[in-house]
Amino acid sequence: MPEVIFNGSAGRIEGRYHPARVKNAPIAIVLHPHPQFGGTMNHQIVYQLYYAFAHRNFAVLRFNFRGVGRSQGSFDHGQGELSDAASALDWAQSINPEARSCWIAGFSFGAWIGMQLLMRRPEIEGFISIAPPANLYDFSFLAPCPSSGLIVHGEKDAVVPYKDVASLVEKLKTQKGIVIEQKVIPGANHFFDARIEPLMAAISGFFMSKIRSVTRPPPSRCAPGSSPRPRATRSKVRAPPDRSAPAQNARPAPVTIRTRTSSAPRITWSSASGASSKLRR
Repeated sequence: MPEVIFNGSAGRIEGRYHPARVKNAPIAIVLHPHPQFGGTMNHQIVYQLYYAFAHRNFAVLRFNFRGVGRSQGSFDHGQGELSDAASALDWAQSINPEARSCWIAGFSFGAWIGMQLLMRRPEIEGFISIAPPANLYDFSFLAPCPSSGLIVHGEKDAVVPYKDVASLVEKLKTQKGIVIEQKVIPGANHFFDARIEPLMAAISGFFMSKIRSVTRPPPSRCAPGSSPRPRATRSKVRAPPDRSAPAQNARPAPVTIRTRTSSAPRITWSSASGASSKLRR
């Protein structure tokens, strides 16, 4: 889990990055709750989401919004934080140029920021929104919602009443071709105190039904009875993920395993603009 530093509009942004095992794996960005109420990238729910994606072979990034931890800048009431999230996605895409899709996930304030990013970046094809503060922030920009996803809410949430989230979900479900799943965690408050396990179980069930098709290898393109080519040619054009069932003669994508040692060098990426992003192991 390398520590990373990349550039944002307010200065350096601190993050944690988990690389995928294959080049064309999807990307996931995980956003933390409100910075002025103790929200950081090390929040337990953010941490659990991070590894839920990593265990399903996503290249996943979590980071501190401006003014939190070692991230430079100060709280900007959502506008600057949206810029931070966009910078995080730009950075993740710069080191995963062959990623075939992207997902966004957020908790509370992070869910609001994530849904705004979803509207602005067409490459984001799915989302996980935990306890979206539908009564505290304006979600009318989701008209229509461009992607399918999951919304999870606590039954006993006193910060964001159930009726407000249910109303948001009903509005999103009216969009044709978009599937919005809603899960209500019994007995859970806004922070899911003592209810983290059922929360993650609900998310795991969603992964099993939806995201499994994103992370499995694509089907073989060989004609029946023919021999597969020794090496596939990768296209530089990004294509939408293949959601169809793999053929019987499908071969898994090659996996490169690198042995990490304590003396691993410090890696620096340079963006086209000359700004550098550092990955420390």
